[in-house]
Amino acid sequence: MNREGTMGMICLTIFILLLLICFCQSEDQLTRARPLSPGNLLISKDAVFALGFFSPPGSNGSLYVGIWFHGVPDPERSRTIVWVANRDNPATAVSSPKLTISNSSDLVLSDSKGQTLWTTQNNFSVHDDVFLVLLDTGNLVLQLPNSTVIWQSFDHPTNTILPGMEFLLIHGARAAARLKSWRGPDDPSTGDFSFGLDPISNLQLVIWHGAKLYCRISVWNGVLGGMYPSSPSSMVYQTIVNKGDEFYLEIVLSGGSPYSWIMLDHTGNMKLLTWDSNSSSSIVISERPKGSYGLYDSCGPNGYCDFTGTVPACQCLEGFKAISPNSSRGCQRMEPLQCSKGNHFVAMPEMRVPDKFVLLRNRSFEQCAAECSQNCSCTAYAYANLSSAMDDKSRCLVWTGELVDTWKSSNYGETLYLRLADPPVKMKTNTVKIALPVIACLLLPVGIALVCICKFKGKWRKKEIQNKLMLGYLTASSELEDTNAEFPFVSFDDIVAATDNFSDSNMLGRGGFGKVYKGMLEGGKEVAVKRLSQGSGQGIDEFRNEVVLLVKLQHRNLVRLLGCCIHEEEKLLIYEYLPNKSLDAFLFDTSRKHVLDWPTRFKIVKGVARGLLYLHQDSRLTIIHRDLKASNILLDTEMAPKISDFGMARIFGGNQQLANTTRVVGTYGYMSPEYVTRGAFSVKSDTYSFGVLLLEITWRLWEDGNSMELVDSSVAENCPAHEVLRCIHVGLLCVQDNPNARPLMSSVVFMLENETTLLPAPKQPVYYAPRNNETEETWRNIEGSVNTSTITTLEGR
Repeated sequence: MNREGTMGMICLTIFILLLLICFCQSEDQLTRARPLSPGNLLISKDAVFALGFFSPPGSNGSLYVGIWFHGVPDPERSRTIVWVANRDNPATAVSSPKLTISNSSDLVLSDSKGQTLWTTQNNFSVHDDVFLVLLDTGNLVLQLPNSTVIWQSFDHPTNTILPGMEFLLIHGARAAARLKSWRGPDDPSTGDFSFGLDPISNLQLVIWHGAKLYCRISVWNGVLGGMYPSSPSSMVYQTIVNKGDEFYLEIVLSGGSPYSWIMLDHTGNMKLLTWDSNSSSSIVISERPKGSYGLYDSCGPNGYCDFTGTVPACQCLEGFKAISPNSSRGCQRMEPLQCSKGNHFVAMPEMRVPDKFVLLRNRSFEQCAAECSQNCSCTAYAYANLSSAMDDKSRCLVWTGELVDTWKSSNYGETLYLRLADPPVKMKTNTVKIALPVIACLLLPVGIALVCICKFKGKWRKKEIQNKLMLGYLTASSELEDTNAEFPFVSFDDIVAATDNFSDSNMLGRGGFGKVYKGMLEGGKEVAVKRLSQGSGQGIDEFRNEVVLLVKLQHRNLVRLLGCCIHEEEKLLIYEYLPNKSLDAFLFDTSRKHVLDWPTRFKIVKGVARGLLYLHQDSRLTIIHRDLKASNILLDTEMAPKISDFGMARIFGGNQQLANTTRVVGTYGYMSPEYVTRGAFSVKSDTYSFGVLLLEITWRLWEDGNSMELVDSSVAENCPAHEVLRCIHVGLLCVQDNPNARPLMSSVVFMLENETTLLPAPKQPVYYAPRNNETEETWRNIEGSVNTSTITTLEGR
């Protein structure tokens, strides 16, 4: 071959290669000059999602424009489609449909006959340079070069919620968007099922079948979301996001998580799914309803579905009996309510409250209970402290008539207070009527004599008896067997007097455990009294745990326990009174955070670190706190920090370094990944919580070298930059995913107090979701349930 021929072949080869490269390039944008036709795709920048035409199996060639996961093997594209444009108006191949940007800056799907099959209808001014881009989040965005968004698919979901999508629940005071199911597994047209916020109450997420309630997913009780293990090393977070007068449902993935999404399927099931690359299929992490027992009112009036056993079953509420052997038909009262003959209330914990409630606003717990008690037609009530996102910080629900669609689950719920009739008084016989007065006359002198004897001997014996009683409770813990010191008992009468009978005016705060009151003991000693509520998740075990530990532990950065009391159903703890309350009262209050100048903040950081070091290493016991957070850091008059709330703490013995539990307790967002996913905890679990306490930040600002932007504006002008950056650096070291990469608290204290020490570079932490004011708000599952495939039971604080 001559030279000219050789050069020609080379040029032809290069041309073909260039042509192939052009055809293989992934375009993520659509312009007016480049419409989308069947066979073409828009592929997001990192090839996560694709937009194109698809034809489901059995649809007789109907064409739809949709978005699907591009990075997973799904030849028929039926399992991973997350959004459909023309779901109720399909095109056909013979009609040559095209997706274009119109002259009026709308996105339009039309056919060769000029029929408009779907359009955005933006009512936006005309721009020649508008373009469409498919993002790696799965969001299809019509925008201008200056990033002004004209329209986006995330604002118009079909049956799927993707990570990063803000699914609007409430706008103003009105329910907003709904997800709508497909009609069939291969039919994307609008089906009969929909999901959204109940517009009547604005307090519960529900699924409808047509216009009828099909399943209630959850009832708002002040918590902001939930978390699920999506793989052994990753998490899926569901949250409720507050943006003023709007609330959104959103899911977020931790680093390394597989594809995950929420989908309302054609059968009416709301599923949280994740993609398993090993099996090349999607896996259901959570599902509602799950079987017939999850359907609306599946157990009939006054019955409830009990999910605490291995198999769900219908049960009757306390004080009720089944109408028939088939308990799903409902239950009836054993004793009819008659106010004139007396009623009382029983507490039923761990309940998902019934439907058809009435919301009473601006009520305390006592006011809520009183309103129901004083109204003979009120059959039950429930109370919850809401987040600061709500208008009145409380939620009082009352019911009249029958109670429908109630659940019970060991993983979530709240206390339902149920009204029951007092037991009937049996009629006395004539013999009894005669005998009782005679016996009373004979016993009266004996009783008077006994009272006189007890009056003189009772006082000096009372303290001894109560101490023995308390020790009887507490020596059930092996940790107190060797204690010979007198126990710090305070009588219930003294506590009632000190708090003015637990007056609301003396209340310092409330939480999931109960309430805290300010009190004044004899001699003018100011104290804080924690009164554990009867419906609290903290029972005798937690009470015993806190008393035993605080009696044994003494450190300037630990709160000091002065005494305790058990009286009938009451469990009370008496602490030193700290006038500045807790750290969260300053840290998250815009009107008070200026009090925390940098020297004060740095003192608090180092004080908490020293307190943890004492617990982990310097005390006689090795203590894992397990619930370190801003609301559990109390501040004295000098703003010195004191770690409090040891009800969930665990003691390590000997050379023990690691423990496991099937009952995970603490506050979601502060708990380490290995603790949440596997129930494994160690001193490094507290290190992680300390890191979160140190940080309310994002990884990106650190990575971009803009760490000083993290500093609160109230202290930025008068704080040493090197100290701030050192705290941020140490915080990032503490929240690393791998426990072995986190420093011990001894190293943390050394790093904070020795500025010349070089610090190792932190690795990127896993995602942890933002929180509102750190009172007792916790992360909990939106429907309250966690992935049943794990042995871990999550319990929020």
